[in-house]
Amino acid sequence: MIGTAYAQAAGAAQGTDTLMGMLPIVLMFVVLYFLMIRPQMKKAKEHRTMLEALQKGDEVVAVGILGRIERINDSFLTLEVAPNVMIQVQKQAVTQLLPKGTLKGAQ
Repeated sequence: MIGTAYAQAAGAAQGTDTLMGMLPIVLMFVVLYFLMIRPQMKKAKEHRTMLEALQKGDEVVAVGILGRIERINDSFLTLEVAPNVMIQVQKQAVTQLLPKGTLKGAQ
């Protein structure tokens, strides 16, 4: 009977050892989530909100090109980059919304 008791105690200690061995891996995933995944999801949400709020007349940066929005479709924008010069870009290409009047100083 004493031999059985020792065998059970050894099995319980081994289960705790397995849990302690997995703890660093679980801890790594938690740190990865808070340092990389969560901030990236927050930035993507802010970008999506900015794209939904775009309207005609807004001044934006799209693919490094400054322009004023003339038309908006579901997935494309028409930008006026110079007087009477229009280009069409994807909505996702807009990286930044500029303050009103920014383009007057640039032209």
